[in-house]
Amino acid sequence: MRSYRPLAAAVAAAAALTLAACGSGGNASGAAENDPTPAAADGEYPIVIEHALGTTTIEAQPERVATVNWANHEVPLALGVVPVGMAAANFGDDDGDGLLPWVEEKLTELGGETPVLFDETDGIDFEAVADTAPDVILAAYSGLTQDDYDTLSEIAPVVPYPDAPWATPWREIIEVNSTAMGMAAEGEQLIADLETEIADAVAEYPQLEGHTAMFLTHVDTTDLSEVSFYTTHDTRALFFDDLGLTTPESVATASAGTDQFALTQSAEQADAFNDVDIIVTYGGDELVTALEADPLLSQMPAVANGAIVNLPGTSPLGTAANPTPLSISWILDDYLALLGEAADAAQ
Repeated sequence: MRSYRPLAAAVAAAAALTLAACGSGGNASGAAENDPTPAAADGEYPIVIEHALGTTTIEAQPERVATVNWANHEVPLALGVVPVGMAAANFGDDDGDGLLPWVEEKLTELGGETPVLFDETDGIDFEAVADTAPDVILAAYSGLTQDDYDTLSEIAPVVPYPDAPWATPWREIIEVNSTAMGMAAEGEQLIADLETEIADAVAEYPQLEGHTAMFLTHVDTTDLSEVSFYTTHDTRALFFDDLGLTTPESVATASAGTDQFALTQSAEQADAFNDVDIIVTYGGDELVTALEADPLLSQMPAVANGAIVNLPGTSPLGTAANPTPLSISWILDDYLALLGEAADAAQ
């Protein structure tokens, strides 16, 4: 974690920036377009939010929204608010500008300039967050430690994950972050709109119904003695339910005995996954070739039938398999088409 001292001076400087922004109509980054103006609050303040790291109280309608870690910025953007600062994309960024394509498209649609991008390569950049003078810091989907939370809380109220790190489903990401913004009703509408969009798209792929799917983590083709997979605590695996697929009993049973988002199992016990119809994983054609050539893993029904969706792991498509408020619409048609082909092969 990066050191961040002294906080008092940084927060004082942030307060000065806030006053300057109010006087000029701009914000800490100098971009007037980024000064968010959220809709009126849904209820009276203060808003009190309980979460895994404590309790956060938001005393008044936030006007300057910052976000840290993955995807949290997509909630304000989806609700028409440009954050004053957010984490730069460090995975799936196809052009190296720190923005995933669905985020870039939304910024263009809103006519907003790119917010301050926090470099989180070595952890949260607390000074950069403070420099944006936020009124609230959104982190419903994150891996914040208690120390991270405590340090960020000296800058502004922080709203982290409700239950466990990196385990907040997309609906809760929207629910928690929109509530913290005083836009809970708008968040509920966003969830309803996405649910309708997903249901309409899934209806075009009736072959998915009744099939089971598991998501293998990044597979090392040079060592297939073990296989790792995402449990039902991971948002990638949870997304299968939205897409008309079901969780294999083998994965559900393994997930019930842990709070981990991924597990590893010996390839010698691959027959435990005989109830898996479709495999989704990250990789290319060489991965499929390796699985089909392996004497143990090739016996898994999904491998034997060629019912494998191999996503390019560093591309936007692979990244969006982890559903987030803006990526769902961006990936939905392409992802369902690939899953539909795998379902056809599994029949």
